Amino acid sequence: MLKSINLSFQYSGSTPIRFPDFTAEQGDQWLILGPSGSGKTTLLHLLGGLLSPTEGNVTLGDFNYATISAARLDKFRGENIGIVFQKAHAVQSLSVMENLLLTQQLGGKSLDKKKIMDLLERLQIAHKANQKPNRLSAGEQQRVAIARAVVNQPRLILADEPTSALDDKNSTEVQNLLKESAEAVKAILLVVTHDNRLTSAFHKQLLLK
Repeated sequence: MLKSINLSFQYSGSTPIRFPDFTAEQGDQWLILGPSGSGKTTLLHLLGGLLSPTEGNVTLGDFNYATISAARLDKFRGENIGIVFQKAHAVQSLSVMENLLLTQQLGGKSLDKKKIMDLLERLQIAHKANQKPNRLSAGEQQRVAIARAVVNQPRLILADEPTSALDDKNSTEVQNLLKESAEAVKAILLVVTHDNRLTSAFHKQLLLK
């Protein structure tokens, strides 16, 4: 279970952003909606432990982010949280396979090429396993980002505006890949977006104003 209580965050010189209390059960799939400037990405980063709240706390399972060290939180994130950022953050000097092996290593998992190839097959990019990320199309890079987010079978998958720059066909494809990948590992999926094309696919929605 993911839970946030009395959560707020204040950037220097700005008014604090206050967020509604939020609870997601394992396997839930949520869409977090709101206009630009409503704090969607900030909330995502708070729930992923990438930012520390000004007030309130976040727990995932038995782990309260506020009660563990930064180093332990980094390790916990690698083992339990997968994040799809707006822009791909793959290591450009490494192949797709090497990037995913690095993700396993950083998450404290056994290096498992077969598992990675099975995942790439499911995402229809197995033939790109030995390519460098900069040799891939935007859609292929998006699939690699999803693979990185789910390869360690996390309890929580966070996706930040994964379809905002895509046409309708590719938007639907990425949306389906995220949902299917989360279902395969029974992860909580939170998709942050202002893209209203996704609203009909998610029954659970949180609107930020």
